[in-house]
Amino acid sequence: MMKFKPNQTRTYDGEGFKRRAACLCFKSEKEDEVLLVSSSRHPDHWIVPGGGMEPEEEPCGAAVRETYEEAGVKGKLGRLLGIFEHNQDRKHRTYVYTLIVTETLEDWEDSVNIGRKRKWFKVDEAIRVLQSHKPDHAEYIRTLTDTCNPNCSPVYNSTNGNTPSAHVSDNTPHYVVCSSGSDLVNR
Repeated sequence: MMKFKPNQTRTYDGEGFKRRAACLCFKSEKEDEVLLVSSSRHPDHWIVPGGGMEPEEEPCGAAVRETYEEAGVKGKLGRLLGIFEHNQDRKHRTYVYTLIVTETLEDWEDSVNIGRKRKWFKVDEAIRVLQSHKPDHAEYIRTLTDTCNPNCSPVYNSTNGNTPSAHVSDNTPHYVVCSSGSDLVNR
């Protein structure tokens, strides 16, 4: 299903969720500094770059395109961190990937057109900054630390009742389906 909005086509999946994609952009493979961009609606707030998928667009392609448009960076696309469902005010299903930044543009589409800014944050600082106004974006980053240890094997917090369902090898992506505000579900 598609809905048309000026300058944008919104696509929805079969369950009525708006299809979205985003990237957690990192300075290096250490994944200790993440790039956030200013919100177009609230320029004093920081957000994770991402947006709606175009018709026939794959989630990974949408994530790279949205990151380029909003943050003005290119890089090496990494693993899918999870698919996040947001149900409170609007139904969104967002595919969130990691991206290691290899190129930073001085001027980019959203900086020129709407004055968007970008800034590097330490991971724990980014979670704090996002928690007050974009808790779903803070959850993306928390999932980074909750779902993978350095060998990308599933880990779990004994207080939340989740247990790893299978061993994940170093070269196998770990897919997690998340609902904002709920426990992680291994798939």
